[in-house]
Amino acid sequence: MKIKLTSVYVDDQEKALGFYTEVLGFTKKADFSNGPYRWLTVASPDEPDGTELQLALNDNPAAKAYQQAIFKQGQPAVMLFTDDVKGDYERIKGRGAGFAMPPTEVTGSTIAQLNDTCGNLIQITQLARW
Repeated sequence: MKIKLTSVYVDDQEKALGFYTEVLGFTKKADFSNGPYRWLTVASPDEPDGTELQLALNDNPAAKAYQQAIFKQGQPAVMLFTDDVKGDYERIKGRGAGFAMPPTEVTGSTIAQLNDTCGNLIQITQLARW
């Protein structure tokens, strides 16, 4: 078994697509519409056949309440991993992203958190090498 897809709720799919592709550097993988429903995913350009992230429209009241609550608490909705958190921080910040936390050493890793402009905090993690 393996994880092929995970989802994050966004308040605007088009804005989210721009952020996740133009700012974070992901590649659009799937984009299909059926009436008002849109299936939209992105993937890492380093692993185009790897795990996809669905940018799901947040039109579910329960999911919207959850999204807003974890954002208010400062909890990330998505955790991304990198081998160079400081380099990614500079690259992403240079593209206009607003960081809630610059690269910060914590137990076993260095993390940074940013606002995806669509209702979520995103955490970028670099694991410590021992």
